[in-house]
Amino acid sequence: MLSQRTRYTIRALLHLGDRFGAGPVQLSEIADAQNIPPKFLTVMLSQMIREGLVASRRGREGGYWLARPPQEISYGEIVRLTRGSLGLLPCASRLAYEPCKNCVTEDKCRLHRVMLMVRDETARILDGLTLADAIPAEQLADDSALA
Repeated sequence: MLSQRTRYTIRALLHLGDRFGAGPVQLSEIADAQNIPPKFLTVMLSQMIREGLVASRRGREGGYWLARPPQEISYGEIVRLTRGSLGLLPCASRLAYEPCKNCVTEDKCRLHRVMLMVRDETARILDGLTLADAIPAEQLADDSALA
């Protein structure tokens, strides 16, 4: 499951992506439109500024905007920045790898191999979609039967 922090961050960045090129967006607008607590949003946007995805300016004419075009920011990048990994198990993570406790060796663990496949497929999808991509509702309706 994605954390609330990751979901809030994606929604905030999508909001900024929708307004890309229109100038700074006030924190209160993002918070109200996306139903995100303002204090939490401030912390999340500060992290995204440090990571180079968002820029900001203080003052009456200030606000936040994407530091890069929305088509250059993938969902995979955002999830990795906020969650740390796309792997569902520590042994399937590329960036935060740890051997699982109380497990058989990885070369004998079938679950490990399955989770590597899940991680790679998840990465393929999330890295292939950007904030600029429209996701057709028909595609979601067709895919819901698989869930």
